[in-house]
Amino acid sequence: MAAKGDMFYAWAADAACQEKGECGGAVTALLTHALKSGMVDAVLAVKKGQDIYDAVPTFITDPAEIAQTAGSLHCGTLLLSKLVKQYLDGAKDMRIAVPVKGCDTMGLYELAKRNQVNLDNVLMIGLNCGGSVSPVSARKMIAEKFGVNPDDVVKEEIDKGQFIIVTKDGQHKGISMDELEEEGYGRRSNCRRCKMKVPRQADLACGNWGVIGDQAGKATFVEVCSEKGANLLDGAVSAGVLKTGAANPKGIEIRGKVEGAMLKLGDKWRAKDFEGLGEGKDRLKKIMDATSRCIKCYQCIENCPICYCVECSTKKAYLVTPGQVPPPFIFHLIRYAHISDSCINCGQCEEHCAMDIPNALFMHALQVDLQDMFGHTPGVDMELPVLALVEEKTERKRLSDTGSDQIFNIFE
Repeated sequence: MAAKGDMFYAWAADAACQEKGECGGAVTALLTHALKSGMVDAVLAVKKGQDIYDAVPTFITDPAEIAQTAGSLHCGTLLLSKLVKQYLDGAKDMRIAVPVKGCDTMGLYELAKRNQVNLDNVLMIGLNCGGSVSPVSARKMIAEKFGVNPDDVVKEEIDKGQFIIVTKDGQHKGISMDELEEEGYGRRSNCRRCKMKVPRQADLACGNWGVIGDQAGKATFVEVCSEKGANLLDGAVSAGVLKTGAANPKGIEIRGKVEGAMLKLGDKWRAKDFEGLGEGKDRLKKIMDATSRCIKCYQCIENCPICYCVECSTKKAYLVTPGQVPPPFIFHLIRYAHISDSCINCGQCEEHCAMDIPNALFMHALQVDLQDMFGHTPGVDMELPVLALVEEKTERKRLSDTGSDQIFNIFE
């Protein structure tokens, strides 16, 4: 019987699932079993659309369709947590299995602590993540650095520090991520700064880091992170759809070193990006200059997993003048004040910005400053953020009871 903290190598028992899935198809097998066994009512996952640059969210109730979501899409930059809140009523009356990256889990936790998502009904299969690449940047990078037509690429992966592509005619090409990123290509800037590489807030944490020897590429490293995850793993093994073996001790050590190296890389990029912002008035001027391009399309708000208010303060005429473009700086100040203590650095506000404003950088820099000041790290547990100008215990209880961030109305 599996227990929290156990580590395994796992692979699908079905040969077709092994072939279709990534690293032996373990995640595909686990999702299929969760749905087929009735452990969940549906699966929310991501599948390839028109090409490898087109990640499409898909809601699945037929176990036969799970195979469509097999494999990785590093050039698909969706965030699933907001979709659970927005389209699935926060999983309040439905049990849902979701394969999640670190930012997905962090978003779900932040929504859950505000009573917007019911985590009891969400089965999270965590996916180790070294980062994703913007679809537009990926096409540019493949054309300019690899010398390949982006439309000819049928598969991509990030492995052993390289971005690797496979073309229609079977060619394999790989270039070091360090080289790509030093030249302005590679992962999204928020992914470079990310330090949530192994999402242990999920019920299982799965990936290829630490799978060595004959099983490299043919099995998935699975760390059990909750009782719910242990039950899923045991159930899949008992049903004969998943095979497991003890993780190689050397592989466990290697996995730890890979994770450690990724965390150090995150620190490096944070130092570089935040230093470039400057401090005090210099930082404020850079933010004001960049946000002066804003056309108030609201994509940063629509796609942020922390934004959930029914009535957004940025749409209140007594705070932000309607119809003014670019909006006054208070438009951005409201958002920074509302989100900064809970920003999970998912990058959606920057990814969807029509004017290429580095919103994620501004918000993340502020969040890290607040984290250093108050010791609160968003998205890692159910601890509520520390809010200013309130009595902490009273506000924590009120926030938990109501799910509302509105402290007081100064216009009453």
